[in-house]
Amino acid sequence: MKKRSTNPEHRYWDSTVFLAWLLPEKDRIEDIRAVLDAAERGKVLIVTSALTLVEVIKLKGHPSLPREQERKIREFFQRSFVLTRGFDQFTAIDARELIWKHGLMPKDSVHVATALRARLRILETHDRPLIDLNQKLPVPGGAPMTIRQPHFSETLPLRFGQAKGKVRSIKGDGK
Repeated sequence: MKKRSTNPEHRYWDSTVFLAWLLPEKDRIEDIRAVLDAAERGKVLIVTSALTLVEVIKLKGHPSLPREQERKIREFFQRSFVLTRGFDQFTAIDARELIWKHGLMPKDSVHVATALRARLRILETHDRPLIDLNQKLPVPGGAPMTIRQPHFSETLPLRFGQAKGKVRSIKGDGK
C-alpha cells in the first residue's frame, strides 16, 4: 500500500502537460509519470484551471484528442490528486494584466493568473514563453514562482553503518 502524505506539495499544470500525458508524447512521459506517481502517493496535488478541461481537447500546435477518448479524459481529471479551479471575473482581470505586463497569450495568462491566485509556487508547463518567466512573477505573499517542465525527485535518506562510514542501506521507493 502506498503511503500518503498529509501535506502534499501543490503545483499547477497547464494544458500542455496534461496533453503530453494523454496523447502521449513519448519524450515527456517519464518526467510526467514521476510527478503522477508522487501524486498517487499523496506527495503532490496537481491544480489546474477549468479552461484545461476544454483546451486539452484541441491545443494549437498539437494533435486533437478524439471524442473516443472522452472517458479517459474525464476519469483523469476526476482523480483525487487533481484539483480544478474555476475561471471567474477576478482571474480574468489578473490574466488581462499579465497580457499587458508580460505579453502572454490569453489562454496562457489564464493559467498563470489561476496559479497566482491560488498562491502556488510551482507552475509546470512545456510552453517555452511561460518557462522564460521563471522566477519573474511574484506569488502573493511569497517568493517568485518557479515555472519549469514537470519534474519530481526525492532526496533519499541514507543510513550509514558503523564500520568506516560504509553505506549500510539506502531507503527509498526502489525506482
